[in-house]
Amino acid sequence: MTQPSQAEVVVENYHGVWVADPFRWLEDPLSERTRAWTDEQNTAARAVLDAIPARAAIEARLKQLWNHTQLGAHVRRGDRLFFLRKDGLQNQPCLYVEAPSGEVRTLVDPNRLRADGTAALTAFSPNDDGTKVAYAIAQSGSDWQTIHVVDVETGATEPDEISWCKFTNAAWLPDGSGFFYTRFPEPDTSRVADQSQGARVHFHRLGAPQSDDALVYHRPDAPALGFHPEVSEDGRYLFLHVTHGTDAETRLYVRPLGSDGDFQRLLDKADAMYRLVGTVGDDLFVLTDFGAPNRRVVKFHVDRPEPEHWVEVVPECEHTLSFCAMAGGKLLVCYLQDAAHRVHLLPSDGHGTPIPIELPALGTLTTLSARSTDNRVLFGLTSFLFPNQIFELDVEAGLVRPFRTVEMDFPVDAYETVQVFYPSKDGTRVPMFLTHRKGLALDGNNPVLLTGYGGFNLPTTPQFSPSVLYWLEQGGVYASANMRGGSEYGQAWHRAGMLEQKQNVFDDFHAAAEWLVARGYTRPGRLATRGGSNGGLLVAATMLQRPELYGAVICQVPVIDMLRYHRFTVGRYWVGEYGNAEENAEHFRFLYSYSPLHNVVYGRVYPPILITTADSDDRVVPSHAKKFYATLQAASPGVNPILLRVESGAGHGLGKPTSKLIAEQADIYAFIGQVFGMLETAPGTP
Repeated sequence: MTQPSQAEVVVENYHGVWVADPFRWLEDPLSERTRAWTDEQNTAARAVLDAIPARAAIEARLKQLWNHTQLGAHVRRGDRLFFLRKDGLQNQPCLYVEAPSGEVRTLVDPNRLRADGTAALTAFSPNDDGTKVAYAIAQSGSDWQTIHVVDVETGATEPDEISWCKFTNAAWLPDGSGFFYTRFPEPDTSRVADQSQGARVHFHRLGAPQSDDALVYHRPDAPALGFHPEVSEDGRYLFLHVTHGTDAETRLYVRPLGSDGDFQRLLDKADAMYRLVGTVGDDLFVLTDFGAPNRRVVKFHVDRPEPEHWVEVVPECEHTLSFCAMAGGKLLVCYLQDAAHRVHLLPSDGHGTPIPIELPALGTLTTLSARSTDNRVLFGLTSFLFPNQIFELDVEAGLVRPFRTVEMDFPVDAYETVQVFYPSKDGTRVPMFLTHRKGLALDGNNPVLLTGYGGFNLPTTPQFSPSVLYWLEQGGVYASANMRGGSEYGQAWHRAGMLEQKQNVFDDFHAAAEWLVARGYTRPGRLATRGGSNGGLLVAATMLQRPELYGAVICQVPVIDMLRYHRFTVGRYWVGEYGNAEENAEHFRFLYSYSPLHNVVYGRVYPPILITTADSDDRVVPSHAKKFYATLQAASPGVNPILLRVESGAGHGLGKPTSKLIAEQADIYAFIGQVFGMLETAPGTP
């Protein structure tokens, strides 16, 4: 560990409370001082991690586990199939097209764009007849995207180039002559201040420069709103899904596609979630949680959007309605049942008995491509021991068959995933998935890696990662807790873990750890926690609250400074979830009570911790991790290691190349292995 970082006297008054911020100077990523400090801490971390004898062997084993085909979204347009696939140790997935003859060609290979593999294809959208594809490229893990267009027949990239996009999609005109998209004003790259205001919807005509793109819509009176365009399948309407940051409440606007008039603000109160499912003539089918915390599907005429005119098509039930799609004259309805997906088919009017679809595994639908005229629907399915594979649903017969499968050289049959339920501090029943070797001895000595997220109305469902396989073959238990704050049990579950209720999330995590110890799975000295982004906040806060309960902490790209997070990049998006300490005294009270940056106790012994961030993370700025590290370093009595790992040429995680993923995982497992004394046997052995 390096010498404590230089502290400065910076104090601010929050609603009568004076709060110190001694390492605020680390918020400036461009200063020579910050750069020199970052290099020093990173060098110190590398010296420790590279000196762990087993690290090289761990990385070699991870490369073996990663060396298999990975499948992404599959989309049919016209008579062609477009899909993402990453082969072996390729850094990035490529976009392919399959012709009716079965011939497969590469359309876009982002691995050719940069030698270090940090250019990523983050989205693609074919036009209706499958002759053109708009695709987005992000550099170095940034959220900023540049849209390009490829001609499918020739494979040539067109001259079209659309800049300053973020979280957008290309919504094509039915004739394929152009598309709608959302962009922001050109950012000021000399600072990390809020650059997420002023979203504008434009129309791009193929072959024209971006400067000619027509402005379709913006709200100068509400610059915080975001817009996501969608053209109805029948080509009659242009819809805008309207968001305010990451708030669960959304809005829905519409206008006839050929019109240049004002948009009709169908649902504009921001009083619930509204998501367009599809249209039949002038009738709209909308998924909503208005009056239904577990969500339902309603139908109404485009000119009569008021709730009193709604016809309920799919009523609310005991399980959360995750999403709904139209296909083959039916409704495909996907529910979240105890944090795993279940699929049913219904007649398009909702009447009749739902037909359950038998899925090949208990897990997560990763992608689904369906149009109302499709009789066969492609979807991706994954679980902890089941890499993402593509299946085809015959809508008429209600049967599922494999479409594209993945072969892996790993004995998955020797392992199992079980779901357990445990009581939280207030008695709430919380689910958790445990994956481990069959016949695990409950002797209290198993190394456990406990992870979770608990926020933003996002469920933590079963997901596959090659890195988890390494942990399992070392005798580890992989535990994924489904805390409040997500959407596992609808909007009520989410609201029970946001704003002033955020402590419930931490209590749920503590309770998971206590349950694992009480049931003999492990003991505190063999219990590691891991979380990223909002999950990084989770593991940081829980470590500070209950340091005796955890043996090691992996804190990745974390949100740490809860008093100032909203000032940087897209932090403003999260105010509805976390609150605003500067503007609201009550928000300050509960944010200050758990903010990791402000709850480090000097002289207290905390578990060994590895903090990771990336120099080009423009979602959760690196200063969160840096200030947390500096604070822990200054407060430490010198008992346990504190490391800061700063990745170069990478962002928040999206599009991170395989080589960097493997190197990071090798560091994480080497760190935990050294702390837990797990490295006496060769990696890969039972």
